Amino acid sequence: MKKAGHPDYHFVNIKMTDGTTFKTRSTYGKSEDNLTLDIDPLTHPAWTGGSQKLLDTGGRVSKFKKKYEGFKL
Repeated sequence: MKKAGHPDYHFVNIKMTDGTTFKTRSTYGKSEDNLTLDIDPLTHPAWTGGSQKLLDTGGRVSKFKKKYEGFKL
């Protein structure tokens, strides 16, 4: 294998939203860099069981519903 074709794979420190840290290998940054997470499994609704709401900011959902309101299978 060519050495120049592969990214540098090294250890980085990950800081979770609750302040806990752990070390893992990554291609992010340089060796021993710190990566602070804004969203992680401790806070994201997909992992915490929280509810998510569909935001219709551009009116896309309303437009879709109106377009297919009379459609029946």
